[in-house]
Amino acid sequence: MKKKHRSQARNTNYSAYRHPRWWPTWAGIAVMWCTAQLPIRFQWWLGKQAGLLAWHFARRRRHIAEVNIRLCFPELTHAQQAALVRNSFIANGIGLMELGIAWFRNPAKLTGITEVHGKEHIDNALAEGKGVLLLGGHYSTLDLGGSLITEYIEADVMQRDHNNPLVNAVMTRARERRYKTVLGAQDIRGLFRSLRENRTVWYATDQDYGRKDVVFAPFFGVPAGTINATSRIAARSHCCVIPFSHFRRNDKPGYDIYFHPPPEPFPSGDDIQDATVINQILEREIRRAPDQYLWMHRRFKTRPDKNDPGFYGDK
Repeated sequence: MKKKHRSQARNTNYSAYRHPRWWPTWAGIAVMWCTAQLPIRFQWWLGKQAGLLAWHFARRRRHIAEVNIRLCFPELTHAQQAALVRNSFIANGIGLMELGIAWFRNPAKLTGITEVHGKEHIDNALAEGKGVLLLGGHYSTLDLGGSLITEYIEADVMQRDHNNPLVNAVMTRARERRYKTVLGAQDIRGLFRSLRENRTVWYATDQDYGRKDVVFAPFFGVPAGTINATSRIAARSHCCVIPFSHFRRNDKPGYDIYFHPPPEPFPSGDDIQDATVINQILEREIRRAPDQYLWMHRRFKTRPDKNDPGFYGDK
């Protein structure tokens, strides 16, 4: 079946990127392609070095991670928090290497070192014929984990397009090889269409998108702007919401994918209660491997009161 994508702004025709101004981007893509062909253990080593370099020199991102981890894990000592920050940069550096695997290699070769837990929850939900909203998070295995799940289930994905059109073209074409449909982040009509067709749609809502259409619900005990679209989509479509996560094993090369039972009751009719349930699910999954979450994002950028001081030194 022919793959589709539903964003008018995307140009995935590589012939559009022949101009010399795209050559630096092409060079970076070529490096990604080359590293993706290396043995996975060596890729992990390279990723660790890249993460450590970012930890040393990306001071702004390190500051954001330090603030997030201090807020979310106050029970840890200062030394433990510092170690978690460092390890999170390493984990996300490895994730950068895995991005190349997801884009340029066949993830099917990794199924021998991947274990799937709870796939029966997907099967049971699809048997009801109402579609599945696959509720994910921004873990360091983001693209590779998404590619791996398509070895076990058929899915669509909602994609926030990259600011660089060429990188976006490469990313979109790679995802079109794995997913039936690549939906734009704002393509709500396309999302409902997929759910009506009893499809599974990967959907992540765990970032700070500003003040529009959000409620404030605790995330690790800190009020966090959480979009209310998840419960409203579920209410309108009557789909089944299935939380899932994906993690890299620390002791040896390998991956675990987790599908969980749908939260009940969901949606409840109370946006704050539903957002709290979603954040609690994310917290539980993050605690499986705290270093493998994207702590470099300003998760608490938007405060409940516009006059509240920011956590990150922002004006």
